[in-house]
Amino acid sequence: MRGELAAAPGEDANIGTVVSAVGVLAGIGAVAVFSATAPDTETTFSPYFVRHAAGLVAGALLMLGAASIPLNAWRVLAYPLYGISIAALVATLVLGFVAGGARRWLMLPGGIVFQPVELAKLATVLALCAFLFRNDVRSALTPARCLQALGFAAAPMALCLLQPDLGSAVVIAALTGLMLFVAGAPIRLLAMPALVGLGGIAAYCLANPYAMKRVLAFRDPFEDSTGIGFQLVQSFVAFGRGELTGTGVGNGLQKLDYLPEAHTDFILSVIAEETGLVGVAFVLGFFAALVWAGMRIAQRAPQRFGLLLGLGATTFLGLQAVLNGAVVMGLLPPKGLTLPFVSYGRSSLLVCSIAAGILIAVARGGAVAKRGSRSA
Repeated sequence: MRGELAAAPGEDANIGTVVSAVGVLAGIGAVAVFSATAPDTETTFSPYFVRHAAGLVAGALLMLGAASIPLNAWRVLAYPLYGISIAALVATLVLGFVAGGARRWLMLPGGIVFQPVELAKLATVLALCAFLFRNDVRSALTPARCLQALGFAAAPMALCLLQPDLGSAVVIAALTGLMLFVAGAPIRLLAMPALVGLGGIAAYCLANPYAMKRVLAFRDPFEDSTGIGFQLVQSFVAFGRGELTGTGVGNGLQKLDYLPEAHTDFILSVIAEETGLVGVAFVLGFFAALVWAGMRIAQRAPQRFGLLLGLGATTFLGLQAVLNGAVVMGLLPPKGLTLPFVSYGRSSLLVCSIAAGILIAVARGGAVAKRGSRSA
């Protein structure tokens, strides 16, 4: 690998940025998960931390494996992975178990719990990349082709809403819209589906009391600070207590039965309390570095599919980080989304590791192509 990249220092630097950013974020997440779950156990390491550590090892192996797969192979794998993810979502509705009022998890052999929607998000992006690759010219992306592309998002979104999981459905819709825009779809073609989607979200919230309560809690969480607004209020308290430099790692109080889901969706609140604004800026800075490197990798991709794949993987990681940060800071209603590489949640961790590996694969493809052109 080093030999292939020797002639392309730019790609080598971008790969280094991706690996470094993922490694630092994963390290921060490991410390934060340990801190958030330690009070709940009498042993040195909580079961949550042990499972998270195992996920980190598996994620590193998956990232290496994904990075070694050539771009053309990813194009071949795109549709089968999409079909597998749809089948897994259907199986979840039939065989999955309920937790927190939703049926989102499958129990795999060996007692491993997997959340198929995490795979479905990335698989939808891959399928869109393979589909849009057929349009080699911007003008070729006609309204009919846009509707066909939207069909790839329709199936996983519908299955998510049946779980119910509005947050993941919104993420898939946003990823699809961004991919179409990058592929050359004019904004006027995307405006109508966007309006229909917003109307659908409104109708879903009106038809589902739990979703409407979340929206109302986001609007004014202090109105019911001991009820539906409790989690967001406690997140605000965590950010307030952290101030500039935090209370110190392990010294946070909000994780002590005050902040629900502190080790998963609201892990950034734990980081904010214990490391302050400095720690939060550090985390967001490494996400920014990851996104920047991903954009550079996509820009230098040797073919259109590599461009789409690089942008898709970057958007997949960056969008979820932005949405999670916005939720814990009270800028968006709670959606049940993890912070990539940082939150506890092995399904998200493993799939995000694959996405990072895909970025490296795109960079390697660009380096090999440039080396071939120079030797020719």
